[in-house]
Amino acid sequence: MQIKMLYSDSYGLHVGNDHVIFWESDGPACKRMDYIICLTSLWALVLYLNTLTADFAYDDSRAILKNQDLLPDTPIINIIYDDFWGTPLTHSGSHKSYRPVCVLSFRLNYLLGELEPFGYHLGNIILHAVVTALFTHFARIVLQESFPTLIAGLLFAAHPVHTEAVAGIVGRADVGACLFFLLALLSYMKYVRYRDENYSSDGGGLGDNKRKILFFIVTAICTTLSMLTKEQGVTVIAVCAAYDLFVQHKVKITDLLTMKWDLYKKEMEGLFLLVILGAALVAFRFMFMGNKTPEFAPSDNPAADSNNSLTKLLTFTLLPVYNFWILLCPRVLSFDWSMEAIPLVEKVLDARNSLTLLFYTILGYFSICLLKHIHRPRLKKYSPHLNGNGIAHHSHSTKHVISKPYKTRRSSNSSTDSEEETIAVIKYSLQDISIISLSILIFPFIPATNIFFYVGFVIAERVLYIPSMGFCLFVAYGAYLLHRKYFSDVWKKQCVIVCVAVTILLMSGRTVLRNDVWDNEENLYRSGIQINPAKAWANLANVWNQQGKLTSAEYAYKKALTYRGNMADTHYNLNFCFFQVYKHCADLDTSGLKDPRLHANTKISALYNFLLDIKRLLIPKTHFLSETGRLNEAAQLYEQAIIKSPQDFELVFNAANTLRQVGNNERSEQLYKRATTIKPNSATAHMNLGAMYHINSKHKEAEASYLRALELKPDDVTTQQNLVKLRNLMSKS
Repeated sequence: MQIKMLYSDSYGLHVGNDHVIFWESDGPACKRMDYIICLTSLWALVLYLNTLTADFAYDDSRAILKNQDLLPDTPIINIIYDDFWGTPLTHSGSHKSYRPVCVLSFRLNYLLGELEPFGYHLGNIILHAVVTALFTHFARIVLQESFPTLIAGLLFAAHPVHTEAVAGIVGRADVGACLFFLLALLSYMKYVRYRDENYSSDGGGLGDNKRKILFFIVTAICTTLSMLTKEQGVTVIAVCAAYDLFVQHKVKITDLLTMKWDLYKKEMEGLFLLVILGAALVAFRFMFMGNKTPEFAPSDNPAADSNNSLTKLLTFTLLPVYNFWILLCPRVLSFDWSMEAIPLVEKVLDARNSLTLLFYTILGYFSICLLKHIHRPRLKKYSPHLNGNGIAHHSHSTKHVISKPYKTRRSSNSSTDSEEETIAVIKYSLQDISIISLSILIFPFIPATNIFFYVGFVIAERVLYIPSMGFCLFVAYGAYLLHRKYFSDVWKKQCVIVCVAVTILLMSGRTVLRNDVWDNEENLYRSGIQINPAKAWANLANVWNQQGKLTSAEYAYKKALTYRGNMADTHYNLNFCFFQVYKHCADLDTSGLKDPRLHANTKISALYNFLLDIKRLLIPKTHFLSETGRLNEAAQLYEQAIIKSPQDFELVFNAANTLRQVGNNERSEQLYKRATTIKPNSATAHMNLGAMYHINSKHKEAEASYLRALELKPDDVTTQQNLVKLRNLMSKS
C-alpha cells in the first residue's frame, strides 16, 4: 500500500505534480455539497418572492425614477461621468457614489420593462440567489464539511440584514459588488495555487505560469467590476492579501515590517501585484470624483459635524459595535439611521462606552491569538518520501492535518494487478478559518468607519451585505465545532442541531416580515418611527401629501418638527400643505348649502390666502422641481397657479419658460404673449415671445417681436443674434 499526502488549496487537492483531486467532483460528499448549493440558493430565492409585488421605495425614487441615465435617449457614455444618482461627478452637489456597472443593470431593466418595479425586484432576487450559491461554494472550500457549509449558506440566504440590499432596489449595488468580490477572491486563490506550483522545485513549468497570469488577470477584472458596482468592493484586495500571507503561507508580520522579503519571494509577488492593482483603482476612483471627497449634510452623519474630537472618537468607535449587534441580533432594523437615531457619545462616563470597551477587548483577544498562531515556529513543508518498503516518511507540515484517510485503486500496466493507495486530506485549521472570516468581516466594513473619510450615514444595513459573509462563516464553523464536540452525546448533538435550525427559521421569518415593510413607502416610513422619528414622520407626511391626505400630512409634518425643529424642507412642505388646503377650499362648490353666504366668505378668505401663498411658495417649489428634472410636474403647478392669478407677470412668464422646456411650444407661445400684454415694456418678454414665434415658424411675428425687444433694450446681444439668424432664414425661403 502506498500513502500519499495531499496539500490543500482553494479548489482541490494535489497528488504529485499532475493530478488534482477536487472536492467538487469526487464521491458522495461532492454530490451532497452540490445539493447544498442548490438548497441554499433556492432558499434565498423563496424568502424574497414576496418582494416581487413591491413598489419603488425610498432611494429607488432618486436612483431609478428620476435618473436620466436610465433613459434610452440619454447617451450611454453619461454613465461613466455621472454618479449613482445621475448627477455629474464633478458637480458640487454630487454624492460621489460612482457605480456605473449597477446603473448599467438598471438601464437594462428599463430597456426590458421601463419603470415597472417587478423586473427590478426580480433582478435583485436572482442576483441574491446567485451570490448565495457562490458563497456556499466558497464556504465549502474553506470549511470542507457538509454541516457547516449548509449552515453558512442558509444563514447568508436568510439573514434579515440583507432585506435592505435585496428588497430595496438600490441595494443591487451591494449584492452585485458581493458577486464580483467572491469571484475575485476565488480567482486569487487559484492564482496562489498555480504560483506556488510554479515556484516549487518540481513546479508545473510554463503551463502553470500561464494559468497563474490568467487567474490574476481575472482577479484584477473582477476586483475592478466589484469596485465599479459599489465602492467597498475594492477591499477584496486586502482579503486576498490576508489569505495569501497569513492563511496559505503563515508569513510573520515582524518579517514584513523588517523587510525580510527575500524569505517570501512568491508571497511578495502576489502582494506586489495586489498593491499595484489597489493603488491604480483608488487613484482612478479619486480622479473621477474630481479629486474631492463628497460633502454631506450634518444630519446625515452628526458625529462628523461635531467640533468635539472626543465626541467624534467615542461615537465612531461605538458605531462598529452597533453594526456587529445588528448582525448578531437583527431584531431592530430601520430604513434610515441618520440624525439622532443613535445619539452622540459626548461623555467618557456614557454607559455605552462599556459596550465599546467589551467589544474591542474581545476583538483584541482574538487578534492576539491569531498573531500567536501566525508567529509560532515555522515548520517545513510536508514532503513524503517512500523507503524501499513503500512506507511513506515525511519531515514537517505547514498546516494542521486532520487526516481522513480513504482508499483508492489505480490500475497498473498489468490487467490483473492494481495498486492501493491511502490519501489523507489536509484541512484549514480553526485559526485559518478565523483569519478568513475576520478578514471578510472587517476589511469591507472599513470604508464605513469614517477612518479615511466621512460617510453620509450613521448605519446603513445594506453596507453589511459583504461583511456578513465573514460573520456567517464564523457562526457556521462555531456550530460545527459544538456539533463535533458532542458527537458522541446524542442529546447534546441534537440540541445543537435544533438550536441552529431554530435560528435559521427565526431569521427566515424575520426576513419575510421585513420584506413586507419594503413593499411600499408608507409601510417603510411607518416602520422607522421608533428609530428615526424625525426622518420617518417627514417622509410619511410627503407620502400622505402626494396621496391627497392633507390632514394626515399636516399632522405628520408637525410631528416631525417636534423631534427636529430645524428641518427647513419640512417647514416648507408644511406651508405648501396649507397652500393646497387653501386651494382645495377655494374650489369647493357651495351650491345647495343652508348658509351659502358664510361659506362664500370662507371661500373668499381661503382664496385670499391661496393667492398670497402662490408667489411665496409655488415659485420656489417649481424652481426646485425644474432644477431636479421634474419639469412636467412644475408645468402642472404653474398651470394651476395662473388659473387663480392670470395677471401675475412672474407666474405667467415662469410658466411659459417651463412649458417651453417640456416641449409644449404652442402653450408657451400663448403665455409669453400674455406676459407682453401684462408688461408691455418688458424687453425679455418680447425677446422670448419672438424666440417662440421663431421656433413655431411664424417668421414675421418673430421679427416684429425681436424689433420691439430691441427698441426697449437696443444693446441686447442675444436678441440681435436671433434677429440675424431669423433674417438669414427668411432670405433663403
